[in-house]
Amino acid sequence: MRILGIDVYKYQVGYAHGTYVMSGDRVASAEDGTVVRIRTDEGLVGWGEITTLGKVYLPTFPEGIRTALKDLGEALIGADPTNIGKIARIMNGTLMGQEFAKSPLDIACWDIFGKSLNRPISALIGGTLNERFPIYEAVPLDRPEAMAEFIQERRRAGINRFQLKVGNNPFDDIARTRASVEAGDTETVIVADSNGGWSLASAKLALQGLGGLPVYVEQPCRSTADCILAHRGSSIPLVLDESIVNHDEIYRAKYEANAVSINLKFGKLGGLTNVVKARDLLQELNMAVSIEDMWGGDIITAATSHVAATTRPESLLMTPFFNDWTDGHLANHTPRSSTGFGSAPTAPGLGIVVDVSRLGEPIFTVGAK
Repeated sequence: MRILGIDVYKYQVGYAHGTYVMSGDRVASAEDGTVVRIRTDEGLVGWGEITTLGKVYLPTFPEGIRTALKDLGEALIGADPTNIGKIARIMNGTLMGQEFAKSPLDIACWDIFGKSLNRPISALIGGTLNERFPIYEAVPLDRPEAMAEFIQERRRAGINRFQLKVGNNPFDDIARTRASVEAGDTETVIVADSNGGWSLASAKLALQGLGGLPVYVEQPCRSTADCILAHRGSSIPLVLDESIVNHDEIYRAKYEANAVSINLKFGKLGGLTNVVKARDLLQELNMAVSIEDMWGGDIITAATSHVAATTRPESLLMTPFFNDWTDGHLANHTPRSSTGFGSAPTAPGLGIVVDVSRLGEPIFTVGAK
């Protein structure tokens, strides 16, 4: 099997709850998504997605991703998409870094690989351990009472795991977190996520004020080094995310930062291949893991579901179904969650059928049209 052509599309991915607010006045109501379709000489097609959360959340942006996709796509024409290891070598030999652009191509190759064997991706990465798994929702940064109301509303829909957006004034964030805890019950999982928004001093104050609350704190500062300093002396379980980009950082997270969990993102690590590798390492290190990406719709939700379904139940801290948060329903809102739980599709590959008519014409094509 050989890659004949790669089509690159853009589409708007809106937020289902109005306005998404993070620390540092980072606000979104819609994001600029990128979708890739890989076409083969045997008629099989694979899909991948990468949607950034603005341009200042992580060091990437849509136009840069699409420029990198041109170089990567040209290098992949003629390659066998089912040879995942060779695909990775070709991409790494073409561009150093640029993991955010490599991610949708890697996911699309896994989609083709599964379809070529008539098996879902979950069957190819270890097998399903979770027929259904609990999902979380992010709670946009707002007034304490508004965040509590959001949690109460989503709990009525079956959601009982939440990622609070904090990271501004630490005393306000303490009030936000306390109100959110009171809106839940003893089974509610709450992660207060600063997205690296606190200064070192603010993080210290926030961690002091949150002491005694049944919560996790995620990425209090931008760098791992500052997170280590901020968390020193605190008993609150620490989760790291944005600063963890390779296996060296995973070891540092455990043995220097005393982190208990890491949030893995497809875009940050370069696709499904490396997320699975990192997930397996975290499990062997007896750490918890969350699986997700920056943003997206049905395609990235399907990829997330396959990794979540194959993760040890006791190791899976949190995972979202982004297509519940957004209107990125390119595959008729599949996979779809139910009363706070998700599951992986059982059809071959990603297990979804993308409606090309929802995308319009590609913004560019590499290889055969």
